[in-house]
Amino acid sequence: MEKWLIGIMEEFGYTGVMFLIALENIFPPIPSEVILTFAGFMTASTNLTITGVILASTMGSLLGAVLLYGIGLQLGVKKLERIVDQWGYLLRVTKKDIYKADSWFDRYGAWTVLFCRVIPLLRSLISIPAGISGMRFRKFLLFTTIGTLIWNTILVYLGASVGASWEEIVEYIDVYSKFIYIFLLLISVILLFVLVLRKRK
Repeated sequence: MEKWLIGIMEEFGYTGVMFLIALENIFPPIPSEVILTFAGFMTASTNLTITGVILASTMGSLLGAVLLYGIGLQLGVKKLERIVDQWGYLLRVTKKDIYKADSWFDRYGAWTVLFCRVIPLLRSLISIPAGISGMRFRKFLLFTTIGTLIWNTILVYLGASVGASWEEIVEYIDVYSKFIYIFLLLISVILLFVLVLRKRK
């Protein structure tokens, strides 16, 4: 996959960066760290600039995030209620759980979006609950842009600073990503265990 990603950026420049980052937001398994660090490296050997890469990648991130936000908005709490009515007994989720989650997101959603934009996997998926909860679009866009700029700027500058050693940065970030995935898996298992205990009681 890395060769395909690099080939697109080498051929299409800023447009390729924007397209790949938009795709990465919709399909999280595509590694943004490869795209951004290599794009940063390219600024030393092509006519691409660091500022241009950051802007192109941020535009791509926003396009993907807005699409997922729209999906969440179309889904909404009411449709989730219908899903819970039908499948809640399997998912171990009730309408009360949905209301609690929605209430929590109404209160802390903006900061959650900002924080999650610098966390692998969550940085893309957080757009869906933001849409489901009906977060104001301007607020969503503002905090998504800030978080995205932070993530993109760090990786692009890292790629530009290490030059041909950009792959080493990818390896370090890959370790960070795996740690995050394991942590999220553990949290999911704990939450599932708590839900099962609560249902039995």
